[in-house]
Amino acid sequence: MPFTLSERHYAMSQHFQGKYEVELKFRLNESCSKQQLLERLNAMEHECMFADNQEDDCYFDTPDGQLAAADKSLCIREMQPSNNLLWILKGPGTDCCEAVNISDAARAHSMLSAMGYVPVQRLQKRRCIYFIGKWHMTLDSLAGLGDFAELAIMTDDSDKLEQLRSELWQLAARFGLTQAMLEPCSYRQLCRTIPY
Repeated sequence: MPFTLSERHYAMSQHFQGKYEVELKFRLNESCSKQQLLERLNAMEHECMFADNQEDDCYFDTPDGQLAAADKSLCIREMQPSNNLLWILKGPGTDCCEAVNISDAARAHSMLSAMGYVPVQRLQKRRCIYFIGKWHMTLDSLAGLGDFAELAIMTDDSDKLEQLRSELWQLAARFGLTQAMLEPCSYRQLCRTIPY
């Protein structure tokens, strides 16, 4: 049974709570395809948050790129048909990540503009989100790039990052996801390599 709107917001707040995100991203291929991954997932206890969602991310920076220079990114994410809206700040580094629900994307864009930020990149993807115990897994499809799986968890405890990363690798092994499939680049970096 699908989540109600209130259940979805509660589940999102529980799973996406914290200042740090430990994440492993894998590029899916013939040895471990999206279909194979879903078959393995269906053999496990899990909950489906979104079966198929369109995410539209708009990234902002100052005109002179101060956020990029500080290894940070600022994004307003609009999700349909779930109608979730997020304000996301990542960095510095790969583990720092904070997100908050918002109710008005146009107002958020206007506020950022008033503070001197400008849109610098737009990224669109199809995303499914699953909860496996305390972990979350996303299956993403990006035009021109292919299919990806992300395994992640958020925490406020910086002392647990390496332990959680080790546990994530154990979960990855259950899905057949290997070191050779690991994708070190962000979607933003990957999208810069394909023509618009």
